[in-house]
Amino acid sequence: MTGPVLAVDQGTSGTKALVLCPERGVLGTGFAEVRPRHLPGGLVEVDPARLYDSVVEAGRRALAEAGEDVVALGLANQGETVLAWDPDTGRPLTDALVWQDRRAETVCAGLAGHAEELRELTGLPLDPYFAAPKMAWIRRHLTRDGVVTTSDAWLVHRLTGAFATDAATAGRTQLLDLDRVEWSPRALDLYGLAGERLPEVTDSARPVGTTRAFGREIPLTGLIVDQQAALLAQRVTGPGAAKCTYGTGAFLLAHTGDRPRRGDSGLVGCVAWRLAGHTGYCLDGQVYTAASAVRWLTDIGVLSSAADLDPVGGAVPDSGGVTFVPALAGLAAPWWRGDLRGSLTGLGLDTTAGHLVRALCEGIAAQVAELADAAADDLGAPLTTLRVDGGLTRSALLMQTQADLLQHPVEVSALADATALGAAALARLGADPGLSVADVLPDGRPAAVYEPRIPADQAAERRAGFRAAVAALLGT
Repeated sequence: MTGPVLAVDQGTSGTKALVLCPERGVLGTGFAEVRPRHLPGGLVEVDPARLYDSVVEAGRRALAEAGEDVVALGLANQGETVLAWDPDTGRPLTDALVWQDRRAETVCAGLAGHAEELRELTGLPLDPYFAAPKMAWIRRHLTRDGVVTTSDAWLVHRLTGAFATDAATAGRTQLLDLDRVEWSPRALDLYGLAGERLPEVTDSARPVGTTRAFGREIPLTGLIVDQQAALLAQRVTGPGAAKCTYGTGAFLLAHTGDRPRRGDSGLVGCVAWRLAGHTGYCLDGQVYTAASAVRWLTDIGVLSSAADLDPVGGAVPDSGGVTFVPALAGLAAPWWRGDLRGSLTGLGLDTTAGHLVRALCEGIAAQVAELADAAADDLGAPLTTLRVDGGLTRSALLMQTQADLLQHPVEVSALADATALGAAALARLGADPGLSVADVLPDGRPAAVYEPRIPADQAAERRAGFRAAVAALLGT
């Protein structure tokens, strides 16, 4: 297949679109903001119309800048954001409950006795982060009408009229049988969702339908959840390496091959992608607040913008004894305590904005290091390199802190938009099945490599301090 493709990454805080050509690189970019509403009690929701409009706006801007037609469209999505909608008209029946939303705690509490059964069946722990608890909450409290799905299925329907989701996104619901890669009647029954009309579970690269939303008719040939798109773009296609994307949250994924693993260290076992009917699997760990924690520092006046992270943090040599557990939306893997809130300890009259910034960078990096260790434990071999992408990789302070605490090199992607790159690769693969995965992946050379600058004992000491602060939150 020749010609550029349009890749759309529909994320939590905005939608990014790229027009990508395999020979000439990025021809056009577009962005449209999405501002979810953060409400008391851990509620996070967004107007579904804004999600769709942002996809169209970003895509049209990228196409206008490129000034060329595209041969295919790839769409990456948030994964666990859900809504109810009318399948006849496409009209939303509820707001979209964003992946960070915690209102389905009550659903999970009622299923506590089935937590291990669900984990064994689906690979996922019982937590309102995932889609099924939110879907059940919508059915109990908002509406019994229409269908209730992840946001990607609604976007795909609005774009093409098809009713489909890819296997990786379906694997984020806690309704997918991880071994069979099909909807699980048992999980549906446990959640009170038996009888629901669910989208077709498709391969991540295949023709799904066509859309005129961006002007000329374009075939939609790539569908994937955002973190798995980045995993593919980072060329982590087999066991031994891991990637971490630093966006609204930070997400570490490690490929486990063609067999699912139920992690024993608190990580999630899930589908990486399904290509030509063949399923690849991965382990997944989450830090709920990364860029959103930086935004919080900005909102309260510690920073004037995210661009100040390095200048402000670089004004001091260390965190000045401050420890920040940035659990501003709860603690995810490997602790799974979404009910907890963050903590700042070790404050003094000499604490400055720079110390708070340093402490935040250490808090994010320490959590990612915990996830990397958990992945290594589950795989039975150390992860020797971490490949990273996302907006926060622009922070040399955060990346150096990550390498220091991890005690392994951190390779920064040459293009921060790895999710869109993965969506583009799948779009090309879906449009031309004669291509191989290697044919469609971008160049793997990193833009920068951060090596550890502190000795292992110092890294261990700093991580022990962070663990102690987490233990205080956990009450252990």
